[in-house]
This record gives sequence, structure tokens and C-alpha cells, in this order.
Amino acid sequence: MHTVIMAGGRGRRLAPYTINFPKPLVPVGEMPILEIVLRQLKIAGCETATLAVGHLAELIMAYFGKGEQIGVDLKYSGEKEPLGTVGPLALMEDLPENFLVMNGDVLTTLDYRELYEYHLQNECDLTIACHRCSTKIDLGIVEFDERLEVTGYREKPRLPYDVSMGVYAFNRKALDIVPAGEYYDLPTLVLKFIELGRKVKVYMSDAMWLDIGRVEDYASASAVFEEHRDLFLPEPQLANGTPKN
Repeated sequence: MHTVIMAGGRGRRLAPYTINFPKPLVPVGEMPILEIVLRQLKIAGCETATLAVGHLAELIMAYFGKGEQIGVDLKYSGEKEPLGTVGPLALMEDLPENFLVMNGDVLTTLDYRELYEYHLQNECDLTIACHRCSTKIDLGIVEFDERLEVTGYREKPRLPYDVSMGVYAFNRKALDIVPAGEYYDLPTLVLKFIELGRKVKVYMSDAMWLDIGRVEDYASASAVFEEHRDLFLPEPQLANGTPKN
């Protein structure tokens, strides 16, 4: 299970933490969020990963090296200018037939192996891990038909919506429409696939999923991680079920 991790963004919304620090190295607890991600992937059975780097790439490469300390064989793919969430993939020539792609700042308890197996079983070009959220509307919602006759009324309801978790499973043939060296993002790819009739499926997950894109979100996510550390980084288990030291 090879994984490509997008770690080249500037993280402007997380300033001032990211002024002199790449976002994937921002600490959650006592370790960078990208280290948490790599350790989770190792637990899930990932042996190799490619880091797509750009902004302050030298700091990321110096910290992780070849991945010896984590046990994941790391490669690096550099971009001279931002290429979006899919564009960097077109620069990688040694990708396997199927692989995971994820943002380098995702904090989740998602089962990466289960997502990968789901993708393989369904023979998808692209699988998107999704999480159901809801938002409270502090107003009365009026429902009516084409004759403007009221058919329902909901006072301050919670409305559900499904969001991308920033984790995907790709088949390599999905990249045949991605131009090399040009900016290309995931929404553009998904809409193009819909137009072409290519197979894109959703993998719904109720796993814990935290956004750290903004300063206020980062503080909250750090607190949640510390409280539920064992869920994010469970101890490896031996065959008899006891923790491995």
C-alpha cells in the first residue's frame, strides 16, 4: 500500500505558525502532524511513501530523511511552483497501479487499509473518503412547492452534508488526463471524471476527523489529540492481542 502525501503547501491560514515552518511540521502534541500520519500509515501496513514537497522542502527532508526512524521508506518529489492537489502526481513515474493520496495535515482515525481494500474491491479510478458533518441553522427553514404553498417548517434545524476528508485512493490510469507540470486540483479531476463516465466512488467513514487549517481549529485539534491519543496512535499488537513494546 504505497501512499503519496501532499506536503508542499504554505499553510497561510495557519500563520503565524507557518511563517518559518512548513505546515506538515507543525506539532500536535510532541510530534509534527506529518509524523503522526506516517506512523498511522505504518500501523496500517504502508511500507513506502512519496512526499510531494515544495515550500520549505529542505526542512521536511532534513527531519524525516529516508524514513528510517518511522519504518516507512520515504521518497521525495519536488515541485518548483504549486501544482494543486493532483498536479504533483503527474511528475511521479514509479507509482504502483493503485495507491493512496492524502494531504499532509490530515488528523483522523480513518482506517487507511480498509479504504484501500474498498477501492480495490470496487475497481475504481478514484475513491474519496468522506465524513458526514452537520451545521445548525439559527433560523426557521420554510419549505414550499412550485405554487409557493408551504409544505413544511423546521425551526433551527441541523443540516447534514458530506465532506472530503483529504484522503483518496487512486488507480494509476486516473492520471492519464492530468497534464504534466501544470496546476491541477482534485475538484477539476472529479468533474472531468463525471463528464467522461469514469468510476468514482465515496467511502463513508464515521472516524474521528479534525481540520487544522485555521489557528482556532489547530488549538482544538491539539487538545482532542492529547485526549484521545490512543485512538490516533494505537499500540501495535502481537498475535496474542497484547501490546508490542
